Amino acid sequence: MTILEPIGKAGSNARRRGFVPCDAEDAVASHLLRPQFDGDRESLLLAAFDAYQRLVRFDRVDSETPRRCVVPPRCWRTLLVGSATSIVMAHNHPSGVAWPSDADIAATRDAAQFLRMAGIDLVDHLIFVADGHFSFRTAEML
Repeated sequence: MTILEPIGKAGSNARRRGFVPCDAEDAVASHLLRPQFDGDRESLLLAAFDAYQRLVRFDRVDSETPRRCVVPPRCWRTLLVGSATSIVMAHNHPSGVAWPSDADIAATRDAAQFLRMAGIDLVDHLIFVADGHFSFRTAEML
């Protein structure tokens, strides 16, 4: 699988394309990821899958502030020493705005580049809100 780097800000067409309403979410988004988020604080999830698409690692990073989440190096280290071949990143926006910020776009680009060097695919980065989620892959920003 080839991963393309996000380029610049999400345009309005990409934003519309990238939003997935709750009733159209796949099983991973609706049953594995969505239940992990609460509405008060931003949290980040890293779900790692092996070559057979089995979940091999699941990390949750809770924000120390209500609005920003940083992935600690220990999370990346554990992903690199395991059998992960692909990663899905997900986080929530307690504000209710699903569209990616400049920081979200930069973090996605940096994570994709870092993981690519380690031979791991960043399959998608999802931003959850109450009525659905934004998908970088669906918006063709990844």
